[in-house]
Amino acid sequence: MKDRSPLGDVPIAEFRRQLHKLADWIADYRETIGDIRVAPNDKPGAIRAALPAQPPEHGESFENILADVDRLIVPGMVHWSHPMFLGYFGWTATAPGLLGEIVTAPLNVNAMTWRTSPAATELETVVIDWLRQWLGLPKQFDGVVYDTASVGIMHALAVAREEAAPSTRKRGLIGAQAPVFRIYASDQAHSSVEKASIALGLGEENVQRVPTGAEFRMDMAALRVMIERDLREKFKPLAVVATVGTTSTASVDSVPEIAKICREHKMWLHIDGAYGGGFAMLPEFEWLAEGWTEADSIIINPHKTLYVPLDFSVLYVRDLERLRRVFTLVPEYLRGDTVEAEKNYMDYGIQLGRRFRALKAWVIWRAFGREGMIAFMREHLRLAGLFADWIKIDDRFELAAPVVLPVVCFRFVGPVAGVAEAGPRSATAATADKIDILNSEIVGRINASGRAYLTQTKLRGQTVMRIGLGNVLTTEQHLRNLWELIQKTADEVGAIDLNRPRAVR
Repeated sequence: MKDRSPLGDVPIAEFRRQLHKLADWIADYRETIGDIRVAPNDKPGAIRAALPAQPPEHGESFENILADVDRLIVPGMVHWSHPMFLGYFGWTATAPGLLGEIVTAPLNVNAMTWRTSPAATELETVVIDWLRQWLGLPKQFDGVVYDTASVGIMHALAVAREEAAPSTRKRGLIGAQAPVFRIYASDQAHSSVEKASIALGLGEENVQRVPTGAEFRMDMAALRVMIERDLREKFKPLAVVATVGTTSTASVDSVPEIAKICREHKMWLHIDGAYGGGFAMLPEFEWLAEGWTEADSIIINPHKTLYVPLDFSVLYVRDLERLRRVFTLVPEYLRGDTVEAEKNYMDYGIQLGRRFRALKAWVIWRAFGREGMIAFMREHLRLAGLFADWIKIDDRFELAAPVVLPVVCFRFVGPVAGVAEAGPRSATAATADKIDILNSEIVGRINASGRAYLTQTKLRGQTVMRIGLGNVLTTEQHLRNLWELIQKTADEVGAIDLNRPRAVR
C-alpha cells in the first residue's frame, strides 16, 4: 500500500501527515465533546456485531481506521471526560494531560530499573516527592507509582503480612505458621480490601466490615468490640483500612482515633485516600491529613483528584525499604541492568514491565501548578454545595449523606402516584421499596437519554442517586442543566402508579 514502507512501517513523511490529522481529530473531539451523547443506549453486542469477525489479513490505511473510530468507537463510548458525566468521581482529561500522554507514547520506555530508564526512574522519584510535599507528609514517607489503588493496597497489605508473619515471602502462610489474620475496614470502604485479601491468601471473609455512624464514618466503639472479639477467638488483628473519601459518600474516617487503636494492638494502619487525600492540598482541608504521620501506608490517586489521566496511583510507605524487602527479586537476566546505588522500581511490586506514568503527571503539574489545581478543586467544592442547596429547597428530594467533598448523594422521596404520604418520615417498608425503584428509574432514564450520566448506590439499605464533580469542563450551567433534567425525570417517574402491574421491558 502507498502508506507502507517495504518492511511494513509507515514512511516518516506519511507518518507526519497522519500525526497532523490526528492532532486535529483530538482537538476537534476535545472542543465538541459537550455536544455528543454522554453514553450510548445500544444493546450489548452492538459494537461487536459491527466489527469484522475475522482478523485482517492485509494492512489498511490510517484514514479508514480513523473513520471507523468516528463511526463505531466514539458513538459506542461512555465519554468519561464529557462535562455532563457526573458518575463516580467526575473523571477529567485536561489539555496538558493529553499532551503528556502523547509525549509518553513514542518514548515507549519500560521503567523497571534505573539503567533501562534513568530519566523515567528519576522523574518518578521527583513527582512522588512533589506530591509528598504538597500533602505535607514527612520525609520518612516515600512512594511508588502503580496503576490503581486496588493494586497499591495489595502491596501494602503484603508488607503488613510479612512483618506480622516473617518468612511468609519465602515459605508461604502455612510454612511460616501464620495465624488467621483479620483486616478491618468500614462498611463504606472500597471492595479492593477484599480483593487484596483474596490475592494475598488471607481470605475474603477475614475482612471485617465495621459499622458506620450517621455521617458514614467508621464507628470507633464498634471497631474496638470487633478487635476484642477476634482476639478472644484467636484471630490475629493485622491491619485497619481508614478511608479518606469513601466510594459512595466521600465520608472521612477518624484517622487519629484509628491510629491510636492500631498502636495499642500493633496493627498496620493503611489510609485509603485514593479520592479524598488530594484535597489535603487545600489549606481549609488540612484536617483531612490529621493522623497521617501515624500511618504505615497511604494511597493517593492523582487520576481522581489531581487531574492526571487514568491511570496513576501513588502508594506511600513509611520507610519504603519495607516494601522493597518483600518484593525485590533480581534474576540473572536482569542483573546487568540493575544499579544497586539507584532505585529500581521493579523491586517495589509484582510488575517488571512498568509504563512511564510519571511523565504525564510532570507535564500536568507544571502546566497548572499547585495554585491551578487548588482553584479547580475549590470550584468543584462550590458546585457540590450549590447542588446540595438546590436539593434542600425541593421537597421532592432529600440529601442522603453529608456533603464533605464534591460528591452529593440524594434521594427522590415523592410524591408518587398510587402511594400516599411517600415522604421519608412516614414511609412503610413497601413504600420505601417503591421509592427505591423510582430512584433507580430516574438514573436509568437519564443515562439512557445520553444527556447526562450519574450513578446510584445503597445507603442504609436505600437506593440513592449520586453525582461526583471533578471534571474541569463541568460548569455551573452544566450542573443547572442536570438538575433540570433530574427534576423533569422525577416528574415523569412520579406519575407512574406503582400499584399497577408494570409492562415487561
